[in-house]
Amino acid sequence: MNEHISIPVKEVGPIKIVGNLLNDEFIVPLATYETPLWSSVNRGARLSRHSDGIKVSLIDDKMTRSIILESDNIEDILKVKNELNFRKKELDQIVGNTSNYAKLKTFNIQIVGNLLYIRFEFETGEASGHNMVTKASDLLISRILNNYKNLHYVSVSGNLCTDKKVSCINGILGRGKNVIAEINISESLCKEILKTTPKKINELNIKKNLIGSILSGSIRSANAHYANILLAMYLPLGQDAANIIEGSQGITYTKVKDDGSLYFSVNCPNIIVGTIGNGKEHIFVEEYLKKLKCFEKKDNINNSQKLAGIIASTILCSEISLLAALTNQGELMKAHELLERKFINL
Repeated sequence: MNEHISIPVKEVGPIKIVGNLLNDEFIVPLATYETPLWSSVNRGARLSRHSDGIKVSLIDDKMTRSIILESDNIEDILKVKNELNFRKKELDQIVGNTSNYAKLKTFNIQIVGNLLYIRFEFETGEASGHNMVTKASDLLISRILNNYKNLHYVSVSGNLCTDKKVSCINGILGRGKNVIAEINISESLCKEILKTTPKKINELNIKKNLIGSILSGSIRSANAHYANILLAMYLPLGQDAANIIEGSQGITYTKVKDDGSLYFSVNCPNIIVGTIGNGKEHIFVEEYLKKLKCFEKKDNINNSQKLAGIIASTILCSEISLLAALTNQGELMKAHELLERKFINL
């Protein structure tokens, strides 16, 4: 059996991105068997170049790990809960000794019976930080158990993190990079490139992404297909592809403005990426990161935050293109027949 497999990769764009985090045009790699994605993102990228561009804003940046401890009685757990905030500096020092990048931001406590769940939030520099926060959490557990003799270890991962699962807590508190990408599209540009109108896209977003997601029971999520772009970019960029699960949570928000133009945004609270660490040792990953200008070694640059902004912008390009296609009956299937199923009799 071969140790390596090949997935088709195509570079698409350029995508014009503006803002404090990014201000440039980027060609992005997409690895996918769903080949219409390439054309879809390219159509969204054309919008970005013919408008003022896609504005990207970083809202938050963290990696989380939750632990479980146990005690014979609730009094011991309440004591830890009440005292742990006063030990924050002590915990900070422990985390700082584990890594040059890791810093403890805050923590959230939940109690079930005699079980104590602590969800730690960390800064992890340019790394996605999975292993970094686990190492720090191991040492935090040791210190807590040393200070509170009546507590016992259960697990260094307690599913409150929440890693590679859809959850309310990630949607609310975030995990990874919380990024918003937004664009304003004139009515004429919408008709020219997307072959539809701002009103149709706005109404479809309400009826499909918002109401449809409510009916389906989606958890803090209302979008068409964020996961498609996350997977297509995570693979060639050396990321942990399983993190597309929490990354697929997000809300697409639209509005028709008074002048008839379209405001379109994607809100991505859980983009989990790093530009150093495991997976980045491959030559092709390094080459793509360099092309995206996310391999710069400067003290004032966080390459992983820039990468998250580029990914969110690519999600926007694909999301707006797909919604536009869906406003026209039959367009989606015609695109798949033309681009993906040339040799299949349907």
